[in-house]
Order: sequence, then C-alpha cells, then structure tokens
Amino acid sequence: MELSFPPAPSEPPAPEEIYKGGWLHSPAFDVLEPLHQTAPAVFASPHSGADYPPEFVEASRLDPLALRKSEDSFVDELFASAPAMGAPLLRARFPRAFLDANREPFELDPRMFADPLPAYVNTRSPRVAAGLGTIARVVSSGADIYRRKLRFDDALHRVNACYRPYHAALAGLVERTLAEFGFCLLIDCHSMPSVGGPADADSGRRRVDIVLGDCHGTSCDRRLTELARRTLGQRGYVVRRNVPYAGAYTTRHYGAPQRGVHALQIEINRALYMDEASLRKTPGFAALAGDLAALIGELTRAPMAAAA
Repeated sequence: MELSFPPAPSEPPAPEEIYKGGWLHSPAFDVLEPLHQTAPAVFASPHSGADYPPEFVEASRLDPLALRKSEDSFVDELFASAPAMGAPLLRARFPRAFLDANREPFELDPRMFADPLPAYVNTRSPRVAAGLGTIARVVSSGADIYRRKLRFDDALHRVNACYRPYHAALAGLVERTLAEFGFCLLIDCHSMPSVGGPADADSGRRRVDIVLGDCHGTSCDRRLTELARRTLGQRGYVVRRNVPYAGAYTTRHYGAPQRGVHALQIEINRALYMDEASLRKTPGFAALAGDLAALIGELTRAPMAAAA
C-alpha cells in the first residue's frame, strides 16, 4: 500500500526492508507473528506503547501517571492471542502522548510551536482543534502536556523516528497479507475511557462496552462488522457501531473494500478490565482477553467467506 508523505529529510525504508517476518523489534514498534501466517488478518495496536523518552517527560508539566492517561493501556495484551491464531500483531512502543500514529502524518496545532509550520501541515482538523493532533497538546483529561512551545523540528523528528516506521511496517503487513490471501482484514485495536471526556461529543456520559468503527460502512464490509457485533453480543457485551467512534486515520486510510482490504476499529471500555485511576488491571482482564480470543477466532476464520 503506497503511503504519501510531505517532503522530509529522509524517506522511510521500504516495507520489505523493515518487515522480514518472524518476531521483529525496532525502537518504534514490535511485530508479533505466528510461525506461519494462516489467517488473512492483521491486528494493530497504535496506542498501547509505554516507552516514554526521558526528555519528553522532563519537558512535560504533567507527572508520568497523568501522561499515561492517554494510553490504551494493555490493549496489545488483550489481543495477544492473535499470533497463536495465525495473524500478526503490530504494536507501537512509543506512547500516544508523544506521537499519535492514528492521525495524518502532520496534524499539528500551530499554537504549540515557536516557529511557523510548513504549508503542508494540516492545522484545521477537528483533532487539532481538540488538542489531539499527531503531536498532542493535551492528554485525554484535557490537561496541557508541555511547559513551553516546541519547534517544528521536534515534530519532524518524531514523525521520522516513530510514525513513518510504524506505518511502513503496517502497510507491509497489509500488502503481504493481501498478496498471499487476496484479502486482508485489518483490526485496529483501541480502548476508550468509560465516560466521555471534555472534547468528546458524549462528554460526561457513560459509554457502552465496545464500539465498532467501520467509517459508516465504507472501510469494512458490513457483514464483517455484524459478525464482530454478534460474537461480542452473544458473550454479554453491549456493542454500538460508529458512535462515538466511527474510525480514525488508520481505518480510513487502509480500508479499501473494493480492493479486498477491510479495516475495522475496535474500542473497548477501559472499565471492563482496568482501574482507570491507577492504570492497573482488574480481575475482569482475563475474562475479557478470553472473549476477545473468541472474537479473533471468529474473525480469522470467517472473513474471506463473509465478504465474498
């Protein structure tokens, strides 16, 4: 899958140079892969990274626990059964508060920067307005992250070091799966606060257990979305489609059902498996991981037939 980036000092390596199969580790991401990929699916967790650069923590006005409130903590572990079921799992190592891989490469708030931004930067997206661009201005609670303004070179470094390698690896996985099976189901794995935050349309309201985002049917065959909804509903979860999350950059960018790539975003209510204040797992974690393993089994067995 071809990625289009604005000009930058260095281009990312070609996907085939980043992704060689097996278990792959880089400063930006890990790929956990089965011995042999038997399922036409790829799982990705862009927001569960917890490797915080010391200089980033020092530049923040927030303590480490407050910074971590933007993480999708433990989501990569919730979906860790995917490789055993024949599908690779890509997980970011960098934290979301440092760089958000589920955005365009350059969605930036000019108020955060001491120098002018290039013309190709998207400064007007709803994500930027909410303070949640590629380089976030605030954490999910709405608290400002930085003590002082950044330089555009700071953003460029993060994009080159984290964003580009992550998406080159994801594109490589998707294209390899598509070439091998003629079909690829991309599951973008996330968690959400149990109550809508200050920048959300459902601010202050309790949320359902799981939200499935297929960009209102444009990024994924509706039968696959319905299979996920039905499987989770049968296990007792309250599931909603596209509200309040219909899918962000990854779902929109990679989802192309007309060419056999179906992208589905899954948002899991954090109260199901963790204490949102302390960021510690609760006893519900194991049960949820088991139910998600059942979902992974259904999705990895059924997509080719379901979307035929």
